[in-house]
Amino acid sequence: MPSSFSNLSLAEPLARAVAEMGYESMTPIQAQAIPVVLTGKDVMGAAQTGTGKTAAFSLPLLQRLLKHENASTSPARHPVRALVLLPTRELADQVAQQVKLYAKYTNLRSAVVFGGMDMKPQTLELKRGVEVLVATPGRLLDHIEAKNAVLNQVEYVVLDEADRMLDIGFLPDLQRILSYLPKQRTTLLFSATFSAEIRRLANSYLNDPVTIEVARPNERPATLEEHFYSVTDDEKRHALRQIVRQRGITQAFVFVNSKLGCARLARSLEREGMKTTALHGDKSQDERLKALAAFKAGEVDLLVATDVAARGLDIKDVPAVFNFDVPFNAEDYVHRVGRTGRAGASGMAVTFVSGNDTRLIGDIEKLLKKKIELEPLEFEEDRPRGRINDGRRAWREAGEVGDPRDVLDAAAREPVPRAPRDWRPGAPPRDPFFDQPYQAPTAETAAAWEAGAKPAVNRVSANIKPKRKVAALFKAE
Repeated sequence: MPSSFSNLSLAEPLARAVAEMGYESMTPIQAQAIPVVLTGKDVMGAAQTGTGKTAAFSLPLLQRLLKHENASTSPARHPVRALVLLPTRELADQVAQQVKLYAKYTNLRSAVVFGGMDMKPQTLELKRGVEVLVATPGRLLDHIEAKNAVLNQVEYVVLDEADRMLDIGFLPDLQRILSYLPKQRTTLLFSATFSAEIRRLANSYLNDPVTIEVARPNERPATLEEHFYSVTDDEKRHALRQIVRQRGITQAFVFVNSKLGCARLARSLEREGMKTTALHGDKSQDERLKALAAFKAGEVDLLVATDVAARGLDIKDVPAVFNFDVPFNAEDYVHRVGRTGRAGASGMAVTFVSGNDTRLIGDIEKLLKKKIELEPLEFEEDRPRGRINDGRRAWREAGEVGDPRDVLDAAAREPVPRAPRDWRPGAPPRDPFFDQPYQAPTAETAAAWEAGAKPAVNRVSANIKPKRKVAALFKAE
């Protein structure tokens, strides 16, 4: 089995592109999958994240598609012959960029279509003709219904991160897309885990596949340093700042479970002076791509994200991952921590566990088949935390400069003398009348307010007619 790209006998244009990208030795998934795909067999592959699955299916596909290579400008000469389906927009964009780099010295065309962007530029690119189409399922169905994408000449289909697509609920979309493809084709399925649902999908759409597993299920990187800290929900933010400062972490992923929590945490950390950006599903695609680009360029220290960033994103040399929230799905823990410690580099994964996370931690223990020991976290309390009302109708942070009672004398380093906190103003003078005992009056006298009162006069309005007096029929006894 070849271990170097130079032993693969790739076509000269592909070999030149691979050499320019600095590829020398192959990863285990590449060494096992590439020769099989070159033979045209179906493949069911599993490997831990960050092991080079993109090259494992892209290079052999491009090698086999070179027989269709031509320089014609006619769209009819460039039908879709390879389809790559991925669960997220960021992952689709990343794979498409890699395919373009591999095929840069060939006449094979590639394109990517995903949601959150205007369909018109994508439509124009599809109308010009492409051999390799990278797509997310939802947007691809939009183009199929609009008759922008014709898939009746597809020879290869790749289902990458298939387990994530099933988790998101893309199974009906996948079934619809696969119904448009020719029956005679090569199907490649790559997944981090081989669950029962994945095996059913493979049995339905793969023909006698070759199974390739290069890592144990749910295996984390061997160089990963894992910590589970027991903290309260209110202490998580303080714990994050302290660990980042103590460890000197320059870049890290911070994963949360909700889009709203992601946005709030990013704003809070940014107000505290940390270079932070958010990545979640409610952001526009342009904002998501800009956030990723800023993080890759080192312009941002912390990327606060939901699980949209937990799969497949290839960002090198990220030293740490923080699980601000314990993931709802135990398998997502493996994918989150797989963002660090990639390709043999060291990495650290920190998970903050509150009292409400007992069941979720139990699920992770079952998945990893190991007991998780919660570690206490000692906070560096150089000042009391929280907000204090200083009695002047103003709230201030504890220890905040501006309160003269907290100022230390520069010379003696002693607190400035201040008035005692229990000081109160003197009592008002008392009226001696109220100190005398009660004495009842000797004679009944009218009250002062009744003495000068005038007798009441029965005044009737002129508009009211008096009652007529009539003789009584019966006399009351």
